Amino acid sequence: MIKRLCIIGTGLIGGSLALALKKNNYCQHIIGSGRDESRLKKALQLGVIDSYEIDYSKAVVDADIVVVAVPLGAMHEVFEKIKSHITGDTLITDVGSAKSGVINTARAVFDRVDKFIPGHPIAGIEQSGVEAAFDSLYLDRRVILTPVKENSKKDIETIQSMWEAAGSVVDLMDADHHDLILAGTSHLPHVLAYALVDCLNNVDDVDEIFRFAAGGFRDFTRIASSDPVMWRDICLQNGDAILSMMDKYEYEISILKQAIKSKDSGSLLEIFSRAKTARDKFSM
Repeated sequence: MIKRLCIIGTGLIGGSLALALKKNNYCQHIIGSGRDESRLKKALQLGVIDSYEIDYSKAVVDADIVVVAVPLGAMHEVFEKIKSHITGDTLITDVGSAKSGVINTARAVFDRVDKFIPGHPIAGIEQSGVEAAFDSLYLDRRVILTPVKENSKKDIETIQSMWEAAGSVVDLMDADHHDLILAGTSHLPHVLAYALVDCLNNVDDVDEIFRFAAGGFRDFTRIASSDPVMWRDICLQNGDAILSMMDKYEYEISILKQAIKSKDSGSLLEIFSRAKTARDKFSM
């Protein structure tokens, strides 16, 4: 049970965590914080939070846990504003999709990082904002914690218990390994989806193309409706790992392109069959 939880950033991710914990009676009081008071008022009106405070430094006072759910590019500002207003017992965690950069930011700002337990919920939808939040977003979804060497087992378990109370399955992982895996499974697909939509948006018959787009196009490009600011920050924070995955993808595309160009039926069938087998195995 958390007595006082502060969530900085009460959009889809932060708001859904609040709703899940409320549903399971895991928090006595949740205070939300953010730059936009109208969004905080909406979160209060929707019952996502119990109170709000625009000033980050005031919001974290007396909080047992602070969850920073802002875009990666805003982490430094938030850390700077709260660092002098948290106690030595306050636990801080985040939801950023690139962990090494967040850890480096925390080390640069905080005098000590033993109470900072980095985290990343592998959950989300293309909509954003508190209106999109719902209490089952994290149900049976994975959350990865990437502890730093200074973290105690007890503090890691406290953050793990919070996510488990929201319905998640929690894994522990090295930050660099996390960033490489997520570059392939999340970051690269988003980059490709954005690139495809932007590509087709620049052709002459764009209206006709989108008018006749079928389910495959909608399924593949759905994630291009995600928050552009968040994904810009992810590319900047995890650029090396994303570029590495893009290089691998470009190599595979070159092989496929050559097979199509040379009308190599055998190679095309082999590539598609191999991919189908892998995808079907993943779906089980």
